[in-house]
Amino acid sequence: MRYEESICEGRNPVLEAFRSGKTIDRLFVLDGCHDGPVQTILREAAKKNTYINYVKKERLDQMSETSKHQGVIAYIAAYEYAEVSDILDNAAKKNEDPFIIILDGIEDPHNLGAIIRTANLAGAHGIIIPKHGASGLTATVAKASAGAINYTPVAKVTNISRTIEDLKKQGIWFVCAAADGDTMYNLNLTGPIGLVIGNEGNGVSRLVKEKCDFSAAIPMNGNIDSLNASVATGVLAYEIVRQRSAK
Repeated sequence: MRYEESICEGRNPVLEAFRSGKTIDRLFVLDGCHDGPVQTILREAAKKNTYINYVKKERLDQMSETSKHQGVIAYIAAYEYAEVSDILDNAAKKNEDPFIIILDGIEDPHNLGAIIRTANLAGAHGIIIPKHGASGLTATVAKASAGAINYTPVAKVTNISRTIEDLKKQGIWFVCAAADGDTMYNLNLTGPIGLVIGNEGNGVSRLVKEKCDFSAAIPMNGNIDSLNASVATGVLAYEIVRQRSAK
């Protein structure tokens, strides 16, 4: 499958991308540039709650593929995002307890793609990612997912903690991956559940961890103390699968 480029450069192309309804993950704008065309782009970005990075010209020059960025570069999602309600509907249609994977700041697109692939194979009903500070659905993510991105809905939200609170009101319990948590084999991971996986370097953020009902630790017997984020997702997701199958 061929994926289109996800970078858009220049004021008019970026503005038209916004106005045509394309999903823009990140917008990079020349720091200090506030003229009329740029202000128009920023207003469109505000309407879509797009994350804006103000950067130096050298950074834009490095990112540019055409050398004609005019102080504006946007990254456009290779795939459309779902809504959180779509994920819940996915579970309802299958008459299954919701199984949602929430990613708190996964930055590596290869990791995100691998997690989408694992989520699909483990029967998760969808994935939730933050709008800011994380990889979006780029062409690299799509390729790394090995096609799973076509079947597993991915929703993008402004606030992970608030989303967890909203989903808890609908009867979903949340477990986060944490080295100081209870051993995963000792936890009841059945029923409506959300699995929270943190950033590659820092793990689950404090505020998000506080919203979770319990923490799960993966037993480790080697000489290092952590697993790759996508591998950790796979281990915990399949413990959920095992426990669900044993019901």
